[in-house]
Amino acid sequence: MVAPKERKPLSADTLLHVVRSGFATIPAPRGEDVDMSFTDTLMSAVAMFSLTAPSLLAFDKERAEGHVHTISGIQHVPCDTYMRERLDPVSPTWLRPGFKSVLRQLQRGKALAERVFRDGHDR
Repeated sequence: MVAPKERKPLSADTLLHVVRSGFATIPAPRGEDVDMSFTDTLMSAVAMFSLTAPSLLAFDKERAEGHVHTISGIQHVPCDTYMRERLDPVSPTWLRPGFKSVLRQLQRGKALAERVFRDGHDR
């Protein structure tokens, strides 16, 4: 008898770590900033959407109040202008592998098994 292989937990921390690892491989468009890593800038954009801030300005207010630093180990959260300047040149094709990794984790963990697709199609 073989013991079943234990699955990794599908916590938000684990999934954000997967995204962060994928983002760490993306080269910064203008080179690395000494004060703020490009990965932190990318993760700040993820944080903005995961916190469902209605705008970059609202996110910037949360950033200024210090609520964003605890999400996925972001050391320095950029202001809205800096985030736009750094992220606008980034092609979505660079971001896709990190999110595909999250999707694979969710599929392996059967977190999506109960989701129903239109007309029984899964693709």
